[in-house]
Amino acid sequence: MGKRIKLRTLFFGGIMTLLFFVLIGRIYMVQVVDGAMWYEEAKKRWSAADTMKAKRGEITDRDGNVLAMDTIAYNVSVDPQIINDADIAEEVIDGLHETLGIDKDELTKQVTAQKEDGTFYRSRELRKGGWLIDKPVADGVAAFRDELKGKLREDGKKLDTGIYMVETHKRFYPRNFLASQLVGYVSLDGENKTGVEAYFDDQLQGADGFIRYEKDGKRVQLSKGEVDFQAPKDGNNIKLTIDSDIQQYVVEALRDIVKKYSPKSATAIAADPDTMEILAMANMPEFDPNEYAKYDYANFYNHAVGSLYEPGSTFKIATLAAAVEEGVFNPDEIYQSGSIVVPGDPRPIREHNRRGWGKISFLDGLKYSSNVAFVKLGFEKLGGEKLRDYFTRFGFGQKTGIELTNELAGKIDLLGNRDIASASFGQGRVQVTAIQQVAAVAAVANGGKLMEPHIVKSITDPSTNTTTVTDPKFVRQVISEQTSKQVGEYLEQVVSDQDKGTGKNAYIEGYRVAGKTGTAQKVINGKYSDNKFMVSFIGYAPVENPKIVLYIMVDEPNNPLAGGGSVAAPAFREIVLKSLKKMGIAPDYNIESDEESDNKEAKIAVPKVQDLSVAQAKAELQGKGLSFEVVGGGDKVLKQIPAASSLIYPAQKVYIVTEKKDQLAVPDLTGVSLRDALELTSLIGARLVTEGTGYVVSQQVVEENGGRLVKVQLVPPEGAEGYDEALSASGGGGEESDTGEEGGESQSDDESDAGESGGSEDSTDADIEPPVGMQGGEN
Repeated sequence: MGKRIKLRTLFFGGIMTLLFFVLIGRIYMVQVVDGAMWYEEAKKRWSAADTMKAKRGEITDRDGNVLAMDTIAYNVSVDPQIINDADIAEEVIDGLHETLGIDKDELTKQVTAQKEDGTFYRSRELRKGGWLIDKPVADGVAAFRDELKGKLREDGKKLDTGIYMVETHKRFYPRNFLASQLVGYVSLDGENKTGVEAYFDDQLQGADGFIRYEKDGKRVQLSKGEVDFQAPKDGNNIKLTIDSDIQQYVVEALRDIVKKYSPKSATAIAADPDTMEILAMANMPEFDPNEYAKYDYANFYNHAVGSLYEPGSTFKIATLAAAVEEGVFNPDEIYQSGSIVVPGDPRPIREHNRRGWGKISFLDGLKYSSNVAFVKLGFEKLGGEKLRDYFTRFGFGQKTGIELTNELAGKIDLLGNRDIASASFGQGRVQVTAIQQVAAVAAVANGGKLMEPHIVKSITDPSTNTTTVTDPKFVRQVISEQTSKQVGEYLEQVVSDQDKGTGKNAYIEGYRVAGKTGTAQKVINGKYSDNKFMVSFIGYAPVENPKIVLYIMVDEPNNPLAGGGSVAAPAFREIVLKSLKKMGIAPDYNIESDEESDNKEAKIAVPKVQDLSVAQAKAELQGKGLSFEVVGGGDKVLKQIPAASSLIYPAQKVYIVTEKKDQLAVPDLTGVSLRDALELTSLIGARLVTEGTGYVVSQQVVEENGGRLVKVQLVPPEGAEGYDEALSASGGGGEESDTGEEGGESQSDDESDAGESGGSEDSTDADIEPPVGMQGGEN
């Protein structure tokens, strides 16, 4: 019996000893052999990590006005298991439908989502409607969640509603539609980008940071645990060359064109010809990048760099510059207009009015936009090889290098005599982009220097606060400075000659403007169309020291008889006038009297600002490019002079009256008409005494019999009859005026284009087929 007990004891003792050695061995393996591996695994269980999102860089205009920025947003997700365990699925679906506007079927799908084994998912993101929501919407979700928590508390259930919100960043475009195709957008998932957002994505996106720390079983950070931290690096900030005011002028003008002519698209580019900084770039149709999902792809497209087309007569500027540079353009030389046949091709090239203008000078041919004149210059006088060389030197057939995606190079294929002749006036085997046109005409304007266009003024690293500035980039000298000056003077006459000039509707009273119209037939089903055109206008001002070059092109206006002079030129005039005034560039010669000037369209309609706040009125008038003076110290406009819808010259002021007459000082009346001077003095309770007629050049305020007397000297505009005598005459002592007579008020202008009716300005024979492969403006 004792022996059996001993054996049993030894047996169990041996087993225990063996187990002990096994345990020691296992501990040795875990602690020593595999210690490092298990330590790392343990650290993973102890550790927690949070991502710190980097802010995407801001995009601003040249003055620092924000065009794109990151703002706080929220992502909503749900826990189907918690929601269904608490039996609150219906309440959650109804509440999120009301606060987020998500379709109930979609919410039901997410809130009741189950795995293949029948168990509910633990997390579902509401990406369709609950992703990157703004704070007001997030506040509504939070309020609903709190209300739901109160109901759960009353039922004695757990307080977790299964609805979660995480704070993050969202791309926000505070100017909405402004420069939308240029700036582009970032999609909600961050995968799709366009415009500057796409081209500079690497610079804008930055790098996320993180914090890693050790925690206990309750997920509380250990006070002495290891911490690994890397701060986020925000993306670089990009300042564009865009001027938001000029951009707005362009957008408003294009919207007016769309409203009036319903084209397929309309595009405009404004640039500084000396540096080729892009001041504005806009396209119609447009879109709001904050709500990009609502728009068609066509609204996102930037035709300024990504569409090829036959340019039409605006291309004649390059041919003219080449001819002047080579000494073959004699403005007084006479030729026979009408039609011309080039060797090897019996088909005639005709004028846009089909008949021509008889025997005229080459300068008149430029004013009329004669195709025959430019065939003679380009084909006969310059020749194909030299013409091709100049086109290449002007930058056609090659990318400009502007910092935008999808830029096209275009092509200049001059294979035969017909191609050379057609290219000389901008049709045939010629395909260009709008930005190429602007760069080429800027070279004509700035003294012959081809500059690389750019839209980025500077890039700033917010971490180091270092800024990289984009310097103007000179490409090549295309023509001489003397040629540039001569071409400018010729192109000025296309605008200033109100009888022959096709660009007369771009004329701006008080400024020298150079420009050229274009009305190119489009290729439809392989043939030139008789009723579908690409119409355009390109020009610059002031001619003597150009500060802005502007190109406007309109694809298929709904009136087949409307040319570049009637569709695009008026918009050019409006944009350039406002832009020059915004730049502080004063008129460079005195305005003419109404009797001597037939250009009534040079006047501007005064907007209604009465009853607006002073700040609103100032913004409205600045937006129209009008000078103004605030009379009084009030904060609301009680009266405006001239009245709303009055037509005034660009140099005239609008007076904003903000106080009652007994509180008003006498304003400066210099430059106003007699009628407006009468109204102003009447408002402030003063009597007006005048001498002369026309516009006020001097004034004197005297006290008389307890009232104020304002004596003014008026003279006709410079150049009008009696100007010199009136200016030298002394003021005062005149008769008191009690009439509203003014020195003349223009009526309306005849907007018809000189010679543009009855066909395309650049049309060839209607039965001629275009070269194979050329699409003539199909975008």
